[in-house]
Amino acid sequence: MPGGREPEGEAALSNAERQARWRARQAALQPPAPAKRPRPARRSRQRRWNDALAELRSVQAECAAWLGALPESLRDSATAEALQAVADLDLDEIEAAQPPKGYGRD
Repeated sequence: MPGGREPEGEAALSNAERQARWRARQAALQPPAPAKRPRPARRSRQRRWNDALAELRSVQAECAAWLGALPESLRDSATAEALQAVADLDLDEIEAAQPPKGYGRD
């Protein structure tokens, strides 16, 4: 009957020693934990609103360019209608509605 491996030292390891050796092996195999990234600075409501409007204007310009590049055969398609609807949006009205400032923090 096989008896397992021969002890490395004079006597067999105790349960606690085997467990400590196993945990050390497992810790060596694990990649190091990623460093925490610093949280970005909090932006004011006004700044987030303006950034969102800038993004909307950018997407609107991309849709207008896409609409202009559509071949004549696709001018009456659902895609062309959707692009035209986005290009026709009046973002000046949205820009005129500014969020309120709150409690002196903005």
